[in-house]
Amino acid sequence: MSDPRIIAIELDQATIIWRNADVEQERRIAIFDILENNFFAPQRAQAEGHAGPYAIQLRVEEGRLAIDISNSDREPIGTIILGLGRFRRPIKDYFAICDSYFQAIRQATPQQIETVDMARRAIHNDAASLLMERLEGKIDVDFDTARRLFTLICVLHIKG
Repeated sequence: MSDPRIIAIELDQATIIWRNADVEQERRIAIFDILENNFFAPQRAQAEGHAGPYAIQLRVEEGRLAIDISNSDREPIGTIILGLGRFRRPIKDYFAICDSYFQAIRQATPQQIETVDMARRAIHNDAASLLMERLEGKIDVDFDTARRLFTLICVLHIKG
């Protein structure tokens, strides 16, 4: 029976250099949301007869994203490697808009917060589409899963 979803997700703690309370909250929410509802179907695993569910670990290694995929018993299935060059700008833009958003929620009017949040969502959506494009032929994910994975990719890139 096919069950193409993530049931466990970890971030490589050695990759994460620094987090503040806002970033930690974003990480917790992204992981919670992924585990609640996602679609994740690695193409190589499907071809080899694995139909999910999956446990994954995300890490950055030499400027590339590594997605370590295991079955529900934590037996390794494989690793997908993605170059992160095309994500540099979206990650930078997302960090900048998130900083603006976190400042706005502390001191701006509701209308200003809404404007910043709309810009943040637009950047996030564009990055999720890019991630789906880069995963094509490797892993099928739905849009919401891609958005949450992009959030976690950003967490892996935070420098103190």
